[in-house]
Amino acid sequence: MQHFIPDFGRSRVLVVGDLMLDRYWHGATQRISPEAPVPVVHIKDHEGRVGGAGNVAVNIAALGGQATLLSLVGKDEAADTLRLQLAEAGVACEFEVVEGSDTITKLRVMSRNQQLIRLDFEDGFADYDHAHLLSRFDRVLDSADVVVFSDYGKGCLDEIRAMISRARAAGKQVLVDPKGTDFSRYSGATLITPNESEFAAVAGEWRDDDELVAKAHQLIDGCQLGGLLITRSERGMALVRCDDELHIPTVAREVYDVTGAGDTVIATLAAALAAGESAADATRLANLAAGIVVGKLGTATVSAEELNRAVLGDSAEETGVLGLHALQRQLNAARARGEKIVMTNGCFDILHAGHVQYLEQARSLGDRLVVAVNTDDSVNRLKGPERPINTLEQRMAVLSGLASVDWVIAFGKDSPDDTPAELIRELLPDILVKGGDYKAEDVAGGEAVINNGGEVIILGFLDGCSTTNIVRRIRTSEENKGS
Repeated sequence: MQHFIPDFGRSRVLVVGDLMLDRYWHGATQRISPEAPVPVVHIKDHEGRVGGAGNVAVNIAALGGQATLLSLVGKDEAADTLRLQLAEAGVACEFEVVEGSDTITKLRVMSRNQQLIRLDFEDGFADYDHAHLLSRFDRVLDSADVVVFSDYGKGCLDEIRAMISRARAAGKQVLVDPKGTDFSRYSGATLITPNESEFAAVAGEWRDDDELVAKAHQLIDGCQLGGLLITRSERGMALVRCDDELHIPTVAREVYDVTGAGDTVIATLAAALAAGESAADATRLANLAAGIVVGKLGTATVSAEELNRAVLGDSAEETGVLGLHALQRQLNAARARGEKIVMTNGCFDILHAGHVQYLEQARSLGDRLVVAVNTDDSVNRLKGPERPINTLEQRMAVLSGLASVDWVIAFGKDSPDDTPAELIRELLPDILVKGGDYKAEDVAGGEAVINNGGEVIILGFLDGCSTTNIVRRIRTSEENKGS
């Protein structure tokens, strides 16, 4: 199977938070107790599963990532069970054993796939000296690229402010699954991931998406956060950061059990970020993973192959403006379908008839067209201080609306020569198209395409059409009016 997901084997994630053992007792219910009006359950089977922060770590390991779990446990059989199950799942355990305290355990009695009662066994860790946990945190921090804090309010993260500060000082991305209504304690986090009800409890209700985003920005500013990823159940997800936002619809699936879905979201997000994905692309993957896990009973995980198949099934729906990793997945899926990829580039400052004809000709050479667009700084260096007329976002939005264009991507931010050569080497289209009076061997990125078995094609421009001439005529007209 071709892979359309990142290499999670490169992901190194440290998970810190409240660990618990989820016990399930299963049995048949056929009568009511003579002692009280309650059902009698004849227990036939029982199982224990890793819960809380442990489920986040297991989800990361299930994707193929390297997960380390730091948490507090008691000196008891439940801790031994958790340690064994985590080791079998491929999670490295860093347990702080607290004498005299019980490992958090939740016992659920189940009959006919329904939960009849839940019994909680927990005393907290009130007398624990968190200096020991901070010291262990410092020792394992260097082994991770992303840190996840899984907060269930059970005491493990009483010193989370200090941990976040140390993680950010070490250059780590920090994700938090929050608890309670005081999000200021997560100050400095890269992203926190409340669900819709948790967000509403802190920010208040909203009438529409615009108001939700406004409240998210207020919370980001007030709590000094890098951003919020709000999980919205059947409404999908909303990623809001200081300088951008992204709304992703839910993946339509039959919902069987939402237990642990939040753990899967933050685990996939962390593993994807640690593998080099952008926040937007990591969020898309997390959304797909959530759609898979809600179709399973109890706390569950998503495998890399399941996610890979979901990405492949979802890939045909995503066109328009994309980041590098998302575009690479789209190209991989297109190639798997036998489609020929065409690529071109330019400033496309003021879109005119010449551009439209040129792009239609380019698209006719293959099945899919990628258009790479110079950033504003790049246009400014190439065209002069008064250009571009339209911003990068505006230029990309107009291009993505053309029927001939499948995908649009920016380039030039880090390019020393303002060419897309590096991007072309990453994407390696089947056909590279350039407009104007060029030789194929002189086109930026052309050599890489040819060496990969592709070709470079030069197209002519429509006579009398150029952005420079349009700008000149507009200015001449304005000057004539003024005189």
